Amino acid sequence: MHIYTYDNEFQLESGGSLPGFQIGYNTYGSLNEVGDNVVWVCHALTANADPVSWWPGVVGPGCVIDPARYFIVCANILGSCYGSTGPDSVNPYTGAPYYESFPLLTIRDMVKAHILLRKHLKIDSIRLLMGGSMGGYQVLEWALAEPRVIQQLFLIATSAAESAWGQAIHAAQRMAIEADCSFYSTIGEKKGEMRLMGEKGLKAARAIGMLTYRNYGIMVERQKDPDTEKLENYRAASYLEHQGNKLSQRFTAHAYWLLTKAMDNHHIGRGRGGDLARVLNTIHQPTLIMGVSSDILCPPAEQLFMAENMPAAVYREIDSQYGHDGFLVEAAKISAELRNWLG
Repeated sequence: MHIYTYDNEFQLESGGSLPGFQIGYNTYGSLNEVGDNVVWVCHALTANADPVSWWPGVVGPGCVIDPARYFIVCANILGSCYGSTGPDSVNPYTGAPYYESFPLLTIRDMVKAHILLRKHLKIDSIRLLMGGSMGGYQVLEWALAEPRVIQQLFLIATSAAESAWGQAIHAAQRMAIEADCSFYSTIGEKKGEMRLMGEKGLKAARAIGMLTYRNYGIMVERQKDPDTEKLENYRAASYLEHQGNKLSQRFTAHAYWLLTKAMDNHHIGRGRGGDLARVLNTIHQPTLIMGVSSDILCPPAEQLFMAENMPAAVYREIDSQYGHDGFLVEAAKISAELRNWLG
């Protein structure tokens, strides 16, 4: 992974600022002579700058987004904990980690930082900007910020604004994190292992999230307990505990807490008149919008709304039992539609 460092004050949409920042990023393939083969992948909430690892079958050698053909870039978002400046980074003014004092971020702040990285990499044109879920939030904001730079868009399982449903889920997740007293830096762990701070709360937040990433059908099919004599310790509970443990080993509670707030304030109409349909109508890039049939977190109605209001958009829906996670699981179906659309 490469690190881009920005040493100047960075103004945030909320009115706060950062005294500079770092962004972790990866590149794959080579920029061609005319510079028109860039594919920039925007990642979702807890992913990182390595789409080959978390989007296998879509990005990587032999895939529809192949480094043999494209110059692929993926950058870790501000506020995350995979090489970019976030709550677990040291505040140079205090010499201690920011933790819960890290300033409020928005999707636009993340895109603004990525634009600085784009310029640093001397990329003048992005042929395809793509992302799912929170990654799609970044794609939309970037398309509006730099319409002459971004040539095409691919959006999947995403929306033009965070719904009240999504905000309620995130609020419940943050309540779980805040209920773990070790989350707060004043009374939390002092062992030097940042992920121990709010670890139990993060596990609970992930469990809440898993209920929205999947759905009733897939949970019943995969986690139904065959032992009808049981009175406790069910397979479904073990599954959620397992998912919470996995996340707590690779992510931090403060990053999760902060990034869910950034998802909540996603609204492309903010500062642009508020009318989502009108703002979407100004996005003229050819766009493939894809929904997942069983997604209850960001249902197809959200993608259909975008497709109906974006002048050059086409909509495709993939049939999947995996809910919101279908955008990560259904690589073959996604690749077939994307390959056909790209021609």
